[in-house]
Parts: sequence; C-alpha cells; structure tokens
Amino acid sequence: MMTSRERVIAAINHRQPDRIPIDLGATSATGIHASALYRLRKFLGLPEHDLPVTDLLEILGEVEPDVRRLVQGDVVGLFKPSDNLGVFNTGEKQRFIMPDGTPVLINAGNQYDILPDGSIQMYPQGDRSARPSVKMPAGGYFFDVIDRAPPYDEDNLTPREDFKNFFSVLSDETARWYERESKRLYEETDCAVLGNLSGASFGCPGFFPGAFEKEPRGIRSFEDWSMAQLLYPEYIEEVCTMQTEIMLKNLEIYKEAVGDRIQIIWVSGKDYGSQNGELLSPDLFRQLYKPHYKRICDWIHQNTNWKTFLHSCGSIVRLLDDFVDMGVDILNPVQLSAAGMDAHMLKDKYGDKLVFWGGGVDTQDMLPNGTPEQIAAQVKERLDILGKGGGYVFNPVHNIQGDVSPENIWAAFEAVHAYNDARKI
Repeated sequence: MMTSRERVIAAINHRQPDRIPIDLGATSATGIHASALYRLRKFLGLPEHDLPVTDLLEILGEVEPDVRRLVQGDVVGLFKPSDNLGVFNTGEKQRFIMPDGTPVLINAGNQYDILPDGSIQMYPQGDRSARPSVKMPAGGYFFDVIDRAPPYDEDNLTPREDFKNFFSVLSDETARWYERESKRLYEETDCAVLGNLSGASFGCPGFFPGAFEKEPRGIRSFEDWSMAQLLYPEYIEEVCTMQTEIMLKNLEIYKEAVGDRIQIIWVSGKDYGSQNGELLSPDLFRQLYKPHYKRICDWIHQNTNWKTFLHSCGSIVRLLDDFVDMGVDILNPVQLSAAGMDAHMLKDKYGDKLVFWGGGVDTQDMLPNGTPEQIAAQVKERLDILGKGGGYVFNPVHNIQGDVSPENIWAAFEAVHAYNDARKI
C-alpha cells in the first residue's frame, strides 16, 4: 500500500496509483467554506471548535488532521504566512463570527467593523487609517474586494510606479517561515505537500485590486484591466514583465527555503474562461500572457522537481494546447459543466499531458442541489473517465460553498472511498 505522498507522486507522473488520490483543503481553490466544514465536523461526530481559516476572503476552513483522515485526504497545503489583507500570521488569533453564526479564527492583527446594515468591512494590513479594502454583505459567506484605485490618466500611464508596492521580493522572515512550515508538513505527515506560492496570477480580479495595499493605484479593476488588454497592451505587458521578474526572484528564494519538501507548486489562480467561452481571445492570451507563464514554468522545470499547478475556471478548451506548451503540468478545477469541457475529450486528448485535479463533482448544481444518490453516481461516472491510468486527483470543481449540506459533502467522498475499495490494487 502506498503512502499518501507516494500515491500523489504516482498520479502526477501519470502512473496508476493504488487508489485515486484525494485533496480537500490544500489550496484556495480546492477547499471548503468554514460554515460547511463546521457542519461537516458535527455530522462526522468530531469535536466542535472555532475553525482557523486558510483564506480570509473566501473564508475557507482549515482541514485539520481529523477531517483529513476521515475523507482520506492525501495532500496538505503550504500556505503563505500572511493573509489576503497582508496581516502576518504570528500564531495569535481572534474570534470572528460569520453571519450564519459559524465561529472562525482569523489573524489577531485584522481590524473590522460590523456596519448598521449587518455588512462587515475589513482594513488592509489591519490599518484603520486606510480605507476598508473588502466587504462582506449582510448574510454573506465571503468578502468582496473593493475597487479603491483612483481614476488613472490614460495619457500618462506609469505601470511600474503603480505596482511598486504590489509586487515584492520575499523577506528573510517569510523565507524562514516557509522553511520551518515545509519541514513540519513534510516530516509530520506522509501527505504530498503543495506549495501555494502563486505569484503569476496576471490581472486576477480577486488579487489585482490590492486588498492588502493601503493606497492602490493604476489599472486595477477587472473591467479596466479587461479593456486595457486592447486599449493599452503596453501597460499590461510592462506589469506582467514586472510581475514575472519578481516571481522568478521569489522562486529562487522559495526553492532555497523548501527544497524538495514540496512536490507541487501553485503558479496561477487567474480564470481565463467563463461558462460559455474564453474571457479573452486565444490570440490575445498568446500575446500578453503565455510568454510570461512559459518563463516561469521553464524555470521551475529546469531548477526543481516540482509539478506546476494552474487554476482556471470555465471553458478553456482553446487554450489547453497553449497551457501544455508553456509548461503546465496540473490543471484545476476541471469545470466539466462549461462549454466544450467534455471529460472524455479531455482525458483522451490531454490525459498524457495534463494531470486533472478536480472535476470530481459539480459544485454549481449537483453538490448543493442533488441527492446523495445522484452525487455518488456522478462521482463514479467521472472517476471512471478521469481516473483511468493515473494523472488524476479527486476534488470537487472548486471550493465547497458554505450552504452545502454535510450529507451531500460526505456522499461525494464516500463515493470515492467506495470506488477505491472496489478497485484496490
């Protein structure tokens, strides 16, 4: 019988493992909302307690060892030492109550206000002298980033000045944190370790507005960035070049800190697809973004044994050859409900080139609205296709949302367990 780490290593190298590997909670796109996790713990008979979060904006709960053991998870995430608002994790936490009553733990340095209408706002770097940078609507489950950048002067665009406080080289303190934490995860678990460095999410609408910056400036909103791809491509190119330069420096520092203790590295979380097609033309993607991804992936493959992990929701069929060409090893979340994202086609055409990480059950409709029996049937159907011959890690399509019932969540994981039990090697 393989260890979890051996199992994942086999799968990401396109070899058939002893069973389908499982991920829950190793990244900010393969996790579970704290509210759903809180109810799942109770459903499984586990102790109730305030849940640490691994992603402050999405309020993803930390999948602790007791839950990971029951879901038979094989992957752990090496997360950043600071949260989405730039508050460093010193180990000190404060209690934060979600609108639905779920108690979670956030970094002690975070500052927030509950407004008269029930909405909640938080401040960048815990600094109340700055304007709030994120807001959770009354009764909501997660924070939305507030666009705060002032209007830009289209006749005087200054990309490097605009982003001088946005991109940064990893500090010695951060490098030491990665070294300590990677050793802990590698030595105290037998799981594969996934490094959530990110750093190449070019123009990501959840990242670029600068929730952690006190005074963002330049082209930051999703709408402005999307238009700038056509109106000011030189600006986009300069920002991406700057971002790539910093990413390559950080990769050197990160490699020195974590060595071979990680097996997979998260490169980008930018979505390039919508439900029905790409968010930009393939030609524009090849012009603006592909060369930068290739530089980054080439460095990783030339200097490490890590596999590159790229997240992109939506219909990205016409970009998959480019993803392969630029050095992507692992594709997530495998949104099979999007146009053209047929599981048979993906496995037949790309199964020897890309590892599919996700796609195990639809989170838009099936997981929240289906019956446990329907969920189990869909999981089995997708495992039959995607799990054949290795090159697959089970995870739902993106994060499990806060209103999904524990019965449905458990039905999905039980279906994987049953599938694995029936096909033990």
